[in-house]
Amino acid sequence: MLERILKSTVLSIVLAAGGMASPAMAQTFYEAQGMEIYGQPGTIIHSEQMPGSPPGSVAYRALYRSVGLRGEPIVVSGVIVVPNGRAAAGGRPIVAWAHGTTGIARKCAPSLRPSVFQKIHGLQQMLARGYVVTATDYPGLGTAGPHPYLVGLSEGRAVLDSVRAARALKAAGASNTYGLWGHSQGGHAVLFAGELARSYAPELRLVGVAAAAPATELGKLLKAELGGITGKILGAYALRSWSEVFGISLAGVVLERSMLVFDRVSDFCNETYRQDFSLLFAEQPLEREGFLAIEIEATEPWSRLMIENTPGRAAPGAPVFLAQGTNDPIVLPRVTANFMQGLCSRGAAVSFVSIPGGDHDASAEYGARPAVSWMASRFARQPAPSDCGR
Repeated sequence: MLERILKSTVLSIVLAAGGMASPAMAQTFYEAQGMEIYGQPGTIIHSEQMPGSPPGSVAYRALYRSVGLRGEPIVVSGVIVVPNGRAAAGGRPIVAWAHGTTGIARKCAPSLRPSVFQKIHGLQQMLARGYVVTATDYPGLGTAGPHPYLVGLSEGRAVLDSVRAARALKAAGASNTYGLWGHSQGGHAVLFAGELARSYAPELRLVGVAAAAPATELGKLLKAELGGITGKILGAYALRSWSEVFGISLAGVVLERSMLVFDRVSDFCNETYRQDFSLLFAEQPLEREGFLAIEIEATEPWSRLMIENTPGRAAPGAPVFLAQGTNDPIVLPRVTANFMQGLCSRGAAVSFVSIPGGDHDASAEYGARPAVSWMASRFARQPAPSDCGR
């Protein structure tokens, strides 16, 4: 009995912490005023210098214009990090970083966190090479929601418009040449950005797409993950987001007895999920039985949305780099291997780095250095190597 009381007390503390908004959220930085929302995608509404940038750089928080799922003007927030010194003739190359899952609540934007720079894998190496680094929050994180979680069109446009925003920031001295780099949800985002690049941002020159443990075959990933705590979290994020973004009722989809915890999870940021999620799910229905009342991957419109938001249905737009941990329980290695095979069958040049014994986070942590090195070769216009057929 005492153990249950203690667990309940800790759970209440965790939920309260998860529901706290950052003091920065009270500011008006993440809001566009009046007609400010209208303008060319990627143009900056306002920006401000950020404290705590890596040595040898200056960082800016920016609010920039983008395009919503229905073609409507929206605003997106993010970070732009610029190396010190004068840009070379022709401008600095840009790398657009796309972050992994942080949550779907507005307060879960990485740009609101003091730790944002530590979360950009390979940032120091990229700055040392003279690259401008952008890091979008995606729509609905920082700015008003809902956040279109794992919605490829939305993520891809936000990433591409972050490149435009870097070019619009005079202090960046950025060129029109860029690469894409992302992890997990961010891997999903940069793969879609690559597919969209030629049609959505033809004025920019994409040299390569690097993804660590990317979310690719969404139906298979969701089905495989729902047995574990983290998988239930990500599934809850996806269902809540898609229900709001696409106007789909969750009645009959989520078990009624699980709805209270399901709603709480949807408002929770996962920055410390390894510790907090275990507490959050202690003795809860989602832990024991899950929360779905249906076979989601076989039910419309969910199955259709999973297919539409799975990357790889179009050409990748540039050579691709993939990093994958062999012990990843979230993005399964066989799923990434299947995705690579699909790219190879399309004639894409794909480089692959395996992280032996690596879990989900290790793919980005240990994949960053080879990814940045691979990107440098693409900026240098060297022929892209390929591991297809090996």
